Amino acid sequence: MVCFFLVIKEDFLEEVLEAFLELDIRGATVIDSVGMGRILAYEIPIFAGLRSMIPGNRPYNKTVFTIIPEEKLPLVTKAVEQVCGDFSEPGTGIMFALPVVFVKGLAKTPLM
Repeated sequence: MVCFFLVIKEDFLEEVLEAFLELDIRGATVIDSVGMGRILAYEIPIFAGLRSMIPGNRPYNKTVFTIIPEEKLPLVTKAVEQVCGDFSEPGTGIMFALPVVFVKGLAKTPLM
């Protein structure tokens, strides 16, 4: 099992969650999030010059995480890239996975 993390622009959220459902991923947590650059540029006056360097006009991102079988990781990353692009451009997002050594409370699915 791995915990898959994804930080994306909120515009992509609905389509990413639909892709998760198509891959039989039924549980994910979604959190509103803000990047460090955005906070520095908009909330700390000394860094106001950074505003022009921050892509996009939406202040918030969505952080999504879910625990999935490791075998599904290539399918999930491919599905996310089909929705969001290949993450090569700054400000596109980030995704990563970490091994899960313990979990309790997951709903049982046929693949777990």
